[in-house]
Amino acid sequence: MNQRVHIAVFTRAPVAGASKTRLVPLLGQEGAAAAQRAMTLRTLETACSAAPGQVSLWTAGDPDHPFLADCAARFGLSRHPQGEGDLGIRMAHCLRSLLAGHDAVLLIGTDCPVFSAGDLQAAATALRHGAGMVFTPAEDGGYVLVGAAAQGAAGGLESAFAQAFTRIDWGTSAVMAQTRTRLRQIGWRAGHEWQELPVLWDVDTPADYIRAQQERLLDF
Repeated sequence: MNQRVHIAVFTRAPVAGASKTRLVPLLGQEGAAAAQRAMTLRTLETACSAAPGQVSLWTAGDPDHPFLADCAARFGLSRHPQGEGDLGIRMAHCLRSLLAGHDAVLLIGTDCPVFSAGDLQAAATALRHGAGMVFTPAEDGGYVLVGAAAQGAAGGLESAFAQAFTRIDWGTSAVMAQTRTRLRQIGWRAGHEWQELPVLWDVDTPADYIRAQQERLLDF
């Protein structure tokens, strides 16, 4: 991957009772936190294999949690707080900050263990070929990756950010559909100003977790 393409990974401290709470009925509080740790490690391994030396860790919760410090040391990552506000505000802040020093930025969470280095490279390629933004939709109606190019679609990136990251019903099945609608409102076209990659799935529910275990994507 081009060294001017950076990958930002959003995660949170794996605290029992505050991490992956939808998995608690299946795994218990400690087990859900262990799942958070396992998915974070898998995601960082994938990101670092796709873009060695161009990955950063953006944290929510306790920024000094020992697990997060260990991840940063193990993978050679800089650590940054996600900051305040809803998910859209925090993602926009991250992308703006990193685009000041990189040609393109990919932002991912840690809930998609099916991600491969090839998926990340495909997203970077879409941005290099002229897309202002790129998304990897999720089966549940959200998305598991969003990326942006510094030169974004003829200079319209700020308008796109205003549309894509505000007044979205985060955490619902409407996220990707709402994002498409909002981008079309400023004249952006799917397949041109923004690109969408093949749909992937993430781990939110006990059924998702069982699926990941069956596919041997998590090992803890």
